[in-house]
Amino acid sequence: MDLGIEVILALFSKKGLQDIFDFAEHQQSIESENAKRIFALQGKYIHTIDSVISFLQGHNPTLARQICTENYLPEASRFIENDYMEWAFGNMGMADKAKHLATLYIEDLTDFIQESVDANFGVSRYAEQLGKSANSFDELHEELRSELSYIDKISLGILAQQVAEHQPKLVCISAPFPGNLFSAFRCAQYIKEAYPSIKIAMGGGFANTELRSLNEPKVFDYFDFITLDDGELPIELLHSFVTSNSETKDFLFKRTFLRESDKVLYNNFSLRKDYKQAELGTPDYSDLLLTHYISVIEVANPMHSLWSDGRWNKLTMAHGCYWGKCTFCDISLDYIGQYEPIAASILVDRMEAILAQTNERGFHFVDEAAPPALMREVALEILKRNLDVTWWTNIRFEKNFTRDLCVLLKASGCIAVSGGLEVASNRLLKLIDKGVTVEQVAQVTRHFTETGIMVHAYLMYGYPTQTVQETIDSLEMVRQLFEAEVIQSGFWHQFALTAHSPVGLNPDAYGITPHLEKISFANNDVQFTDSTGINHNAFSFGLKKSLYNYMHGICFDTPLREWFDAEEFEFDLPATTIPADFILKSLNSEEEKIPRLTDKLVWIGNAPAVENGEDFIAITLHSKKATETLELDTELGEWLVSWLSAMHYSAQKITTFKQLKDSFEKDYDDIEALWFSEEMDVVRDMGLLVL
Repeated sequence: MDLGIEVILALFSKKGLQDIFDFAEHQQSIESENAKRIFALQGKYIHTIDSVISFLQGHNPTLARQICTENYLPEASRFIENDYMEWAFGNMGMADKAKHLATLYIEDLTDFIQESVDANFGVSRYAEQLGKSANSFDELHEELRSELSYIDKISLGILAQQVAEHQPKLVCISAPFPGNLFSAFRCAQYIKEAYPSIKIAMGGGFANTELRSLNEPKVFDYFDFITLDDGELPIELLHSFVTSNSETKDFLFKRTFLRESDKVLYNNFSLRKDYKQAELGTPDYSDLLLTHYISVIEVANPMHSLWSDGRWNKLTMAHGCYWGKCTFCDISLDYIGQYEPIAASILVDRMEAILAQTNERGFHFVDEAAPPALMREVALEILKRNLDVTWWTNIRFEKNFTRDLCVLLKASGCIAVSGGLEVASNRLLKLIDKGVTVEQVAQVTRHFTETGIMVHAYLMYGYPTQTVQETIDSLEMVRQLFEAEVIQSGFWHQFALTAHSPVGLNPDAYGITPHLEKISFANNDVQFTDSTGINHNAFSFGLKKSLYNYMHGICFDTPLREWFDAEEFEFDLPATTIPADFILKSLNSEEEKIPRLTDKLVWIGNAPAVENGEDFIAITLHSKKATETLELDTELGEWLVSWLSAMHYSAQKITTFKQLKDSFEKDYDDIEALWFSEEMDVVRDMGLLVL
């Protein structure tokens, strides 16, 4: 079960809102002008809430027109600054604009709940501050002793019904993020008190990254087990344990923390090997309320809308990261460091199985960085099976993403990629060991963009030893990338030091001094002092404000220093040292080359229509948007048609450029003249790919 969506649906309903307003009035906790306004409009909120939730679930699409009149939804503080609406949605579509307005309406109600009912509440997180940098368990433990909050009572009421109905022997709770941690412990606390015989385990992203140094026995007042990394074998062994009559001291677990004799024990004594990725089977969504999830658009950013708009089936192409070198990343941990790809045929089998179960055709591959070669094979497999799907993933902006590979990915249903440009400085990219250059990023992002695949760039500032000059130069690189229209979306993150990254494991090599704390509970984010002494926080607002404008396609001529508040700095900000045409020169430096002999040739176009003349052949090629006709002498035309058939993506055997070259040069001159001819340019535009 997904307790999160069930709690949200209980709150955001006619009865749920009426109870919230009654509770706030009884508590006399409505203090701000904004909260008073929402309370005064409670009748309007209660009247509209069920229709809005139904609309956000995709069940009530005609409501979009009502919402877009902007006279249907009650409005509070979230609606004050919405002058970006025309730019963001303009002629793009009423549905997206309505979804964004409905999201603001939900956020207004969330503000009211936080102020007047439960300060810890958030639509996608709860009591997040208790899980952040929680080196000690004491604060969380103390909070768990407090009275149940309004939200706690709703959550535990729903959980109680499920436990009573199913009477489980083992309950496994996944806590991916700090914002899930407190509720995970609240649920475990309830089960321990009400059903002491039930065993409870916790796993998920938070445990895998933050609880690897766990040594606090009090944690096990709530959970019997905490497992790390891949969960299949650890949970299978937990199941074996709870259905046996064994004692924990006699049992061999896999990557499992537990308490024995009031001490924390890490039991990794099982000699069984983890399951291979190919053996894991297909995710099963059968018990989840798939038709009840709400789809929101929180900010007018095209990639952010992908994250939160619609429900995407989640899969991974490969376990771990094929690069596994970035110095800011937790590459020492299993979920990144252990790289294991899955065969394309197995992956597409899983896509078909999930599609049949969920009837959802959207897939998000949640890889750390999807491997280009495997993406190619998956795309070809999708085409071979004639699957109509939409998908997106995270990548590295590496040179293997050629224009032709991007065309193939687009043809298979890829609509977007996100990747780390990080600090747009070649010195720092080398220090990060990113394995890319800014010039390369520009070329790769153009390949995606020209193909119609949206590009989102993760950007970073405040990396160890980064200078003020490099921050300004990095912003200039980003400005030029947006001005060249090769990137459509981006987001600046301030560098965060994590305990399991190369920087965290060897801070002296990167010129930083970590502020180490005594660890008994969580250990991930680490505060530090940079040897440069630069206050990188001062750049935060200006970087994000400039990016917001660049995404709108405006303010490219604004001097970079004007984005920043001069009072935040003790010195004048320098001008950029990057030439104004750096990115354009990088884009123009790409040369078209003859394929390598080992390159694969794939025809993804339609079968050509052929008409024979006296001494020529007319070959007509149709794409979705164009029709082109070639006139070649009969012998050469027949040769080309036969090879297009042999190179079709459905063919059993892969054609290499060497095979094509050898065949051509048996009867004609060097293939280079043909390859760079106008006729072959047309063939390539219509679907001949070099992969």
